[in-house]
Amino acid sequence: MFKEKTIPATEFKAKCLGILENLEPAGIIITKHGRPIAKVLPISPHGNERFIGSMKGKIRVLGDIFTTGIDWDAESRHSHRGRPAKRRAKHR
Repeated sequence: MFKEKTIPATEFKAKCLGILENLEPAGIIITKHGRPIAKVLPISPHGNERFIGSMKGKIRVLGDIFTTGIDWDAESRHSHRGRPAKRRAKHR
């Protein structure tokens, strides 16, 4: 097993652009007072593109996906399902 490359935060700050231009696939760990605080990794050339369209033809939508099926009266702050809900009597 290999040791990951580390660099102190002050050195990373001073050489940031050069480090980013030559970043290896394993990335680099940035330390502060000897403790790791961040890991910089290059962006993978294969991101989420493989997921876009991967479920085409495998999912069937039932009903209207743009509604919850409940009518909402914003002024009364109550939802309605065809008839008003019964109010419960308050206990004193």
